Amino acid sequence: MTNAIPLRNLPSDGSANDKIYPRRFQGVFRRLRIAGGSFLFLLFFGTAWLGWNGRQAVLWDLSGKQFHIFGSTFWPQDLVLLSAILIICAFGLFFLTVAAGRVWCGYSCPQSVWMWLFLWVERVTEGDRNRRRKLDQAPLSRSKMARRAAKHSLWLAISLITAITFVGYFTPIRALVADLATLQAGGWAAFWVFFFTAATYLNAGWLREKVCVHMCPYGRFQSTMLDRDSLVISYDAARGEPRGHRKTGTGESAEGLGDCIDCQMCVQVCPTGIDIRDGLQMECIGCAACIDACDSIMEKIGAPTGLVRYTSERELSGGKLRVLRPRLLGYGGLLAVFIGVLVWAIASRPLVDLDVTRDRGLYRFNAAGEIENSYTLKVLNKAQHPRLFEVWVSGVEGLRLLGGTRISAGAGERVEVPVSVSVPAAAMMDPITDIKFHLQASDSDAESAEDITRFIGAAR
Repeated sequence: MTNAIPLRNLPSDGSANDKIYPRRFQGVFRRLRIAGGSFLFLLFFGTAWLGWNGRQAVLWDLSGKQFHIFGSTFWPQDLVLLSAILIICAFGLFFLTVAAGRVWCGYSCPQSVWMWLFLWVERVTEGDRNRRRKLDQAPLSRSKMARRAAKHSLWLAISLITAITFVGYFTPIRALVADLATLQAGGWAAFWVFFFTAATYLNAGWLREKVCVHMCPYGRFQSTMLDRDSLVISYDAARGEPRGHRKTGTGESAEGLGDCIDCQMCVQVCPTGIDIRDGLQMECIGCAACIDACDSIMEKIGAPTGLVRYTSERELSGGKLRVLRPRLLGYGGLLAVFIGVLVWAIASRPLVDLDVTRDRGLYRFNAAGEIENSYTLKVLNKAQHPRLFEVWVSGVEGLRLLGGTRISAGAGERVEVPVSVSVPAAAMMDPITDIKFHLQASDSDAESAEDITRFIGAAR
């Protein structure tokens, strides 16, 4: 027996193919969503233009195989850290879902945030719900064409700015904007700007809730993470039923009705077109628009707010909410552990990397009669300042390093240095011997790297 809340897939007040016309509304959760969305927009559009020590502060440099994030630079060798970040995001999403359902979808998901922006543009250019419905049904006219042109022009402008900003995290955004303005952008840059412009315009403008309902898998597996104490948007049927219309000023006892006056406002403001009174549904993205709409109606008729609210199944059945519970504590504990491990890994990661490649060929004898092999040292300085490194080799008695015993590398620079290693012929006990290269930063005893390779010669 499972304690997960079952999801029901119920149709809205129209057919599945009906266009949804969300109504304008006001309320606490709308203001909270606007504040959160504004912060996310500022973070997304503003961070791309920040500078740091002569470069873009946040930049995934694909050609240079570097990921710059303010004062830190990450390399392909740090890919495990990226994996850890993705794991943290996944467990963070699980934690939020157990605690408050699809709160991520309603307030922070890029699809939702851009969808609300596009809906606002639509209301500004075409009017609120009823005017948009009438406009769609009206014959083509000059006014209709002007409104549609204004709406789609603004949609495309927002989509283009979004695409340029997103691509600007992978190629320097200042150069990208200048190249696009002068029509000198490279083929791949222009393609990706066009691609993400089209994707934003299509997803946020045309598909809208269909992305959440049909394309996003999150709503389909959220029930496996919810429990009886998860805060989800719910309709208090015990208080609201039986629902029905009434005259202004009549109370509950006068007509034997519940607080719900069946005004359909919760349905009209819903961006996915569902009726929250039918229970928890897969299409619900947790945006709380129905809560704001219902509270405004309750205030008008003089009834207490909260007929539709964030609550748990246990509270609706008369129980008391349990905040601390095994599933929430488990996800929270794992999330804290992963964050701690990531912080430790980033703080303790080596800022130098050494890769040794043996040159092709067997071996040769030098003028001193020693056996000699050639190698290429690839030194990566991950620090944000130039550094000097000492190099030596060990593994065989009499082993000598010929060439670069001191290597200089600039900030974030990878240098390749050819060196040779010689061994007295008398010291070779086996034809193939492992030797170890050591690299030590001159300004820090803690910054060092090692790499093992093979030395080939003639055995005695």
